[in-house]
This record gives sequence, structure tokens and C-alpha cells, in this order.
Amino acid sequence: MEGSVRLFAAEFCAATLTMPGEDERSSPWIVTPYGARFRQVFLAGALTELHEDGDLLYARLADPTGGFDLVCGGKTVPAAAALRSLSCPVFISVLGRAGLYRRGSEVFRSIRPEQVRAIDRPARDQWVLATARDTLDRLLEVQQVLAGRDPGGPVSGAVRHYGVTAAGLDEFASLVEQVVEGIRPKETGAAGTADVRALVIDILNAQPGPRGVAVQEIIDTLGAQGLFQDVVLKVIEGLIVDDECYQPQKGYIRLL
Repeated sequence: MEGSVRLFAAEFCAATLTMPGEDERSSPWIVTPYGARFRQVFLAGALTELHEDGDLLYARLADPTGGFDLVCGGKTVPAAAALRSLSCPVFISVLGRAGLYRRGSEVFRSIRPEQVRAIDRPARDQWVLATARDTLDRLLEVQQVLAGRDPGGPVSGAVRHYGVTAAGLDEFASLVEQVVEGIRPKETGAAGTADVRALVIDILNAQPGPRGVAVQEIIDTLGAQGLFQDVVLKVIEGLIVDDECYQPQKGYIRLL
């Protein structure tokens, strides 16, 4: 039985390489810059967008590194029904089939959900930790290839195809480290930052509409209380990185 792969959106959205399936009827494998080879994925994150266009249902699943485009075809597909029953934003897990195709010079990537269920933040955090572990295991294999110890297989092919460098490898490893740091329990020492964070959350709670609250409105409100803009922006950035809130549209934020 074909297994599913956990990977972050940043790695999936960088993929441009496919490998043929077992026969003409088999879908191709997708290979990422860091050697993940898959057709099926297991994802978790925040469902932030949901809309229909004809018989197709489109959704956006955000993890701490970016987002996945989800596409369901047909009105009676169970996964589509599960998505329709949810209200954004909400944490979900998705088991689905990954697709990559080209239109001219553009590359499009999407996930066709097969199973969808609502989860809580601790379940999402467990997925993040498991995905970080799997990703770091692959990065170690890439490091071996760059060091001249080439075992062959998808990792070696990925390094050659994408021209992976040691600098690029370090940069992606740092991103994974930041993601893990983002879900650790917060230290209680920085009382000032914690206070500003609480004030921002209070403003967001007071305006729970679908559009969220304008970032400039938060800056102006807290500026009237003597808080500098750069401090407020840093706190807002931290809330987004920690998946406490998201941007429903440019210039606005809303609590998850």
C-alpha cells in the first residue's frame, strides 16, 4: 500500500520535478528539492479560504511556512461535503493526492482531498513536529549527497535537478527550526511584549467579523496608548507566525 508523506507547504510549493508512474495509467510521482517523493500527502493546518466555482470546491490550507491549494471535484465527493460543513478559520487534517502540472512556463500544484476532518491546535502542533522530523531526516540525506556520499535514489536526483547548494540547505533547515520554535510554549519573562500581545488580541476579539481588523487601525488604537508602531508590528508578526491569527486579506488580520 502506498504511504503518504508529511511535508511543509514551502517545500511542496518549490517542487517542479515529476517522475513517471509504474505504467501509463499510474499518476506521476512528485519530487521536491529536498528529496520527498510522493503522490499522497498527509497535511494539517488552518483552513483559511473556501469557495465554489461550478462543480469545483476550492480551499486554502495554511501551515507555518505557506499554503496548499485544495481542489475537490463533484458535488457528492465526501471530502467536499466535509469541507462545506466547516467554517473558516479552523484547524483541519487532510489526506489527499498531490498533483503538479504545467501550463506554458507556469507550474501549478494542488491537493485533491480524500479525507478531511476538523482537529484542535495540539493535533496540528503534533503534525508540525512530525513533519519537521521527517523534513530534517531528508535534509541530512541531502547533506550526504552534497558531501560526495551519493546513495542514489530520489534525493540524489533532486539535488541534481534543483541545483541544491549548502547555503540553500542551511536556509531551509533554519526555516524548519523557526517553525518548531514557533509552537513551543512561550517564555513568561518578556512582560512588556506579553502585555502588547494581550492588547492586540483584545482588539481582535472585539471585532470578530469575517474581514478581521485593519493593521493600521490596531497601530492607531495602541499608538494612542503610547505604544510605538514597530513594537505593535512585531507583536502582530509574531501572532501570524504562531498561527494565532491570519490575514483574510491584505492589510487585515483575524484570530484563528
